[in-house]
Amino acid sequence: MKIFSVSQIKAWDQFTIQHEPVSSLNLMERAATACCNWIMHHYQGEQSFIVFCGKGNNGGDGLAIARHLIEKKYAVSVFILGEKSLSPDFEKNLKRLRTLSNEIFFLENENEFPSLKNEIVIDALFGTGLNKNPSGLYFSLIKHINRNASAVISIDIPSGLFADKSSKYNKAIKSNFTLTFQNQKLAFLMAENAPFVGRVVSLDIRLSKEFHEKENSVYELIDKELIKKIYNPRNPFSHKGTYGYACLLSGSFGMMGASVLSAGACLRSGVGKLTCVVPGVGYSIMQSSVPEAMCNISGNHFLKKATNLENYDVVGVGPGIGKKDSHKKLLKKLFKKFRKPIVIDADALNVISQNRKLRKFIPPQSILTPHPKEFERLFGKTNSDFNLIETALAKSKSLNVYIVVKGHHTFIATPEGKGYFNSTGNAGMATAGSGDVLTGIITSLLAQKYSPMHACILGVYIHGMSGDIAANKISKEAMIAGDIVNYLGDAFKRLI
Repeated sequence: MKIFSVSQIKAWDQFTIQHEPVSSLNLMERAATACCNWIMHHYQGEQSFIVFCGKGNNGGDGLAIARHLIEKKYAVSVFILGEKSLSPDFEKNLKRLRTLSNEIFFLENENEFPSLKNEIVIDALFGTGLNKNPSGLYFSLIKHINRNASAVISIDIPSGLFADKSSKYNKAIKSNFTLTFQNQKLAFLMAENAPFVGRVVSLDIRLSKEFHEKENSVYELIDKELIKKIYNPRNPFSHKGTYGYACLLSGSFGMMGASVLSAGACLRSGVGKLTCVVPGVGYSIMQSSVPEAMCNISGNHFLKKATNLENYDVVGVGPGIGKKDSHKKLLKKLFKKFRKPIVIDADALNVISQNRKLRKFIPPQSILTPHPKEFERLFGKTNSDFNLIETALAKSKSLNVYIVVKGHHTFIATPEGKGYFNSTGNAGMATAGSGDVLTGIITSLLAQKYSPMHACILGVYIHGMSGDIAANKISKEAMIAGDIVNYLGDAFKRLI
């Protein structure tokens, strides 16, 4: 699913109006009908609504929604900010509404704000076209709603949020539900906006498929449709050599669990053959915990070096290795000797952040998998989530690597300048070892000849889906990283 900018969203509407063709008023009616159908399904029985409308097309949506709800015998009051410069479609919808209701009020000062008790508030103040911080009466109304509303439904986007840039210092509506049209908005995928968007519901209003197919976008949301284009089912005549030979450099005294988890995930994701290079203290742990993997020793308590790397199709490094000064030398030799893509995670990233010159030795098309703090240590602080993804894209291009920034909507930055957000996963995966599992999955997919980009996309999707299955089976609270490994088989079944 493509994620469009504000200008592209506007162009999509206009293209639909011109090429369907459909009038802008009827397109607004289509949006209002979709919203009203969802509202009636979600709120059944006696329920009253207060609709707050701005003077633009988002406000026009609000007026049309109010009319539909009144026609369905719901109690609805409408409050409008601003009597001047009303959009043409707003004025037409206002005229229609006035034939059904006298509960229409224009707000001119704070004293006229209605008291909010058990009514459901419908927020239709600003849409995606907002380009400046709310101020004046709008700002006061947003604060009033946030303080007093029992539940809020925002139309298209919570008022006060920008759709494709940071709203970090804005005052915005805190919604329980956001009913958005057609595709996700970039703002909804940012952690900094979580207090405002609530649950996002995408409603199909039949915008032009032709525009969606032809229009390029910087960002995409990874969905099952994209995954089906990437996933390669097994060939009945294949053998273990078909699915690659992977190596994991992992583990240290007290942190062998990371190695066990990463190796288990690598094997469960379909790699043909796996060797784990671990320190001596982890040898018996690995042989007994992951008997399907071969095991080589390097060092005693910590990894010392890796040899015979030419035998492997891919190397993954980092889970549980610790932050030893000697790892600078280990990584430098690894990067110089193994010039195929490497999956770099955890303490390997931390060693690079402490020794910035190592960056220039990273093999092209390698995959870095930092969580936000590791990203900060690698590339410096960012002032917003939007700035973080822009930085990730810039660093991905300059280093010719893929950067997987782990989080609720894990973000993949590609050297080609494209960014992908994951659509699977849940808060139960916020547990120690979850990242080690992802390292094993991506390493396995690279060994199976998936391209680095496809290994990232399929890897984060399968990782999140396995977590979703685990949460459904045992709860988010009870989930541990090993559960993600255990449910990988169920996740792969859902791709067929």
